Amino acid sequence: MAFAGFIAGVAVQLQQPALWPAGVYAALAALAVGMALGWYAFRTLKKPSRPAAWAGQLAVFVMAALLGFGLTGWRAGVFQATGLNPALEGRDIAVTGTVLAMPQIGDDAVRFRLGIDSASLDGQAVTLPPQIMLGWYSGFMGRESKATSVESSDASELALDLQRKPQRLRAGERWQMTVRLKAPHGNSNPHGFDYELWLWEQSIQATGYVRAGPHDAPPRKLSSQWRYPVERARQSVRESIYERVGNRQLAGVLAALVVGDQNAIERADWDVFRATGVAHLMSISGLHITMFAWVASLLVAGLWRRSARLTPRFCLALPASSAGALGGLLLATLYALFSGWGVPAQRTIWMLAAVVLLRQSGRQWPWLQVWLMAMAVVVVLDPWALMQAGFWLSFVAVGVLFATDSGAASARQKSTSGLFDAQNEPAPRFLPGWLVKPLSGLLRSAREQWVVTLALTPLSLLLFNQVSLVGLLANAVAIPWVTLLVTPLAMLGVVYAPFWDAAAWAVGLLALFLNALAGWSLASVSVAAAPLWCAVAGVLGGGLIALRLPLHWRVLGIPLLLPVLLWQPARVAPGQFELLAADIGQGNAVLVRTARHTLLYDAGPRFSRESDAGNRVLVPLLRALGERIDMLVLSHRDSDHVGGAPAVLAMQPQASLLSSIEDAHELQALRKSTRCIAGQRWAWDGVDFEVLHPAAADYETAAKSNAMSCVLRVSNGARTALLVGDIEAPQERRLVAANPSALKADILLVPHHGSKTSSSAEFLDAVQPPLALVQAGYRNRFNHPVASVVARYDERGIRLVRSTRCGAAGWQSQNPAQISCQRATGQRYWHHRESLE
Repeated sequence: MAFAGFIAGVAVQLQQPALWPAGVYAALAALAVGMALGWYAFRTLKKPSRPAAWAGQLAVFVMAALLGFGLTGWRAGVFQATGLNPALEGRDIAVTGTVLAMPQIGDDAVRFRLGIDSASLDGQAVTLPPQIMLGWYSGFMGRESKATSVESSDASELALDLQRKPQRLRAGERWQMTVRLKAPHGNSNPHGFDYELWLWEQSIQATGYVRAGPHDAPPRKLSSQWRYPVERARQSVRESIYERVGNRQLAGVLAALVVGDQNAIERADWDVFRATGVAHLMSISGLHITMFAWVASLLVAGLWRRSARLTPRFCLALPASSAGALGGLLLATLYALFSGWGVPAQRTIWMLAAVVLLRQSGRQWPWLQVWLMAMAVVVVLDPWALMQAGFWLSFVAVGVLFATDSGAASARQKSTSGLFDAQNEPAPRFLPGWLVKPLSGLLRSAREQWVVTLALTPLSLLLFNQVSLVGLLANAVAIPWVTLLVTPLAMLGVVYAPFWDAAAWAVGLLALFLNALAGWSLASVSVAAAPLWCAVAGVLGGGLIALRLPLHWRVLGIPLLLPVLLWQPARVAPGQFELLAADIGQGNAVLVRTARHTLLYDAGPRFSRESDAGNRVLVPLLRALGERIDMLVLSHRDSDHVGGAPAVLAMQPQASLLSSIEDAHELQALRKSTRCIAGQRWAWDGVDFEVLHPAAADYETAAKSNAMSCVLRVSNGARTALLVGDIEAPQERRLVAANPSALKADILLVPHHGSKTSSSAEFLDAVQPPLALVQAGYRNRFNHPVASVVARYDERGIRLVRSTRCGAAGWQSQNPAQISCQRATGQRYWHHRESLE
């Protein structure tokens, strides 16, 4: 009960929207320790009766929960106190620090972690977080006239500096450079990736970029140290892999398997791995660490036994089985360190260490207690792991294997590697003896894979809203191929480089097989995000089906699977509509939903060659909401509006495209676009849609792209929404002159993200919206929305809802005065709160 109580206490603390004073948490932890000491004294004085024993279990649970809650809250408070001072955001700060880890090299930047030694602002020493995450970009970057520049908006108003080319960085080097920082701030969307939690778990309290323009002091390397030999070795191995293997795709997979550089794998490959359910194999996961520990333990144990021929003292002092377990754990730890000591690798090492040490102590615990102990050890060291999908996938898989194994009555049947010792199944008598053991192992592996697949399918649907239908077949081939062939060859390449050629050949063969599976139209299935109770029921149903029970009991698991498979979110009633303005940074992306139809207005920005708002935000969001888009409207050609369109169009093959992009635009090759022209109208489920701009004649003129923005009016007769893209003052005046009554709306998408070129007084007076949405990036280089525009909205009593403070914003026509903010509904204490200026 102690392990379960501690985990429960941590889980409750992680739900807090804000932290209490550190003293409160310390007092709770001290109270728990005091209660434990008192309970121990009581039990030594009086042996409790059976009812008192149940009361004792409850008391232990409560004490452990208080301890977990208090310790986690106190740790969080201590860490939060080292955060970036808001007054230092956006300022040019001279820092001296050490590169802490292997830098990540991208097409447009080098990203690295810097440990701060000293920092100064205008010659005065300032305090920064101990670790910061930086990007050193190439090409052009914006340069504001002041650190707190105002009224800048377009590229024409923004000075552009050619940045110095990033120099080669290595772990352990000390550098002096000028940086510009901001607090960790990520996109906040329903069911989206929590970037701020990821940074919190990585101990990062500030992000930013290197200032390397002609007006900045050039970055300067001060010295090179050997304080981080493992990171330097990882970087050297990665560089050697790329030098040896000419195919960058194959080299990226090898780099991920050897040194844990997951960023080396290209996005297209990740899509294939996810569609086939083998993504867990292409990074240093718990499976890799466990398999490595198992092989290492066998080798160490074998060598230990052979040493008895020379001198028996070692085997007499430590049995070969114990030497193998401890040696396997040690070597697995070194492997995890060399692979980057990622959070999944850490979790696996702590779990293996707990099980190995328990076995070496001679204790024999029930499997449930061992499972909870291993989980508690991980949670003690990393409480925030409870919020990670990998944590639950790993432990639920192990727990299901324990629970469904007929012989897993105690922890002694769990091997030191974390794998089950094979229970000898009755073998057919006609088989030759030499085939019995391999066949039994093969059948057991197939059964375990089937059991895990059944149990984890509903959990995967909850966590990712997607599951691979070919995953069982793909993993049956990929798991032995990667763990027994590719990974050993890739590791041997560190010693003898030609092994990397063989490993690349093996990866290429596997890629052919996986691409063939991924090309099947039903390779994966997506469902809408279901509530937690659905996933719990689904995991129980999958486990029940996999248990060795009579068929009539196992069939009862099928109804438990149905809720997670058939769940559908509620939609608005006919005649009503709703908006969801996704949090995609500097750009536009608004989802418009009626009773049976869905329209997406713009698709957000493109961040780099490998990243855009479509893949990062919109595709996961649409999958979680179970949306099937009928029409994608791209207001105009600017990259902050069409950057995510390729990913959205690939996911939604049935969606039509309405836009003002030119005929030669690259998107035309993906989906033929219909021009948006003023006067176009259609109706969905009692809701009218009308295009107000541009006119057909505008396509014959050489107008700016902003001036060609498609303006869309959505109305059910009682309530109206106006989506205007990046129109500027001349287009606003034209709309007002043409039909001012058609502009009146209950909610307005702020033109051009709040640029000073738009939101003219006459336009706002015509629209008269009670609410206005601003989709702009946090501390964006244009300072959108600019102060003069914000004042214009304030003067008219228009509530301005900013995506940087609200996250994804939801609005419904039946409740026009209310707006829901994802940052408010999903608020946790590690989330950034933008200061009000």
